[in-house]
Amino acid sequence: MAGSLGFYNIVFGNAGQCLVYIDSIGVNTEPLPVDVATYTSAPRRHRRHLETLMTIIDSCSFLTLHYRMSGPDGQEVISTFGGMPATLSMGGGQLSPAIEQHLIGLDEGTKATFELAPGDAFGPHNPEAVQWVARSMLNQLGDPDERYNPGDVVQFPTPDGLGQYAGAVVACKDDGSAVLFDFNHPLAGQAVTFEVHVIGVL
Repeated sequence: MAGSLGFYNIVFGNAGQCLVYIDSIGVNTEPLPVDVATYTSAPRRHRRHLETLMTIIDSCSFLTLHYRMSGPDGQEVISTFGGMPATLSMGGGQLSPAIEQHLIGLDEGTKATFELAPGDAFGPHNPEAVQWVARSMLNQLGDPDERYNPGDVVQFPTPDGLGQYAGAVVACKDDGSAVLFDFNHPLAGQAVTFEVHVIGVL
């Protein structure tokens, strides 16, 4: 994948790294990674172009940003505004690919709001992701005395034990033997408003 800006051809390498070919005389030199070493070794006349490249979000950027996600009714689902900003790597899974596509090309300091159509941000709502979980299993994973109510969000360990995923309580059986969980993203199948303030780009 490649693009261009000024004297530079931007290329994404096989390992996802950003490479820049300096092409001031019409002939590409060897690719240089966009990092401090590249900047300090570049001719002074090229540095302004390179500084511009380094502050624009691309598919391998590391970001510091504030963001807010809201559902179709305007209800806020998550927000970092008013607290510490988030730090994340593009392609790292913290944001959905559809939202990341809206971030690509934004410059450091940008404030923007995007409207995503139903299902675009987190896919359609999957009925198969709504499942009953036996109370005996929940007792093994957490507090046996825990009381579950509709709307509660419970964290479950991944099969490899290295991560977690969340499920929202939908209902409980009258006899207490099982709890119905929805493991879809809370905004799956819904329109999403995404507001962002890009603080830093590396």
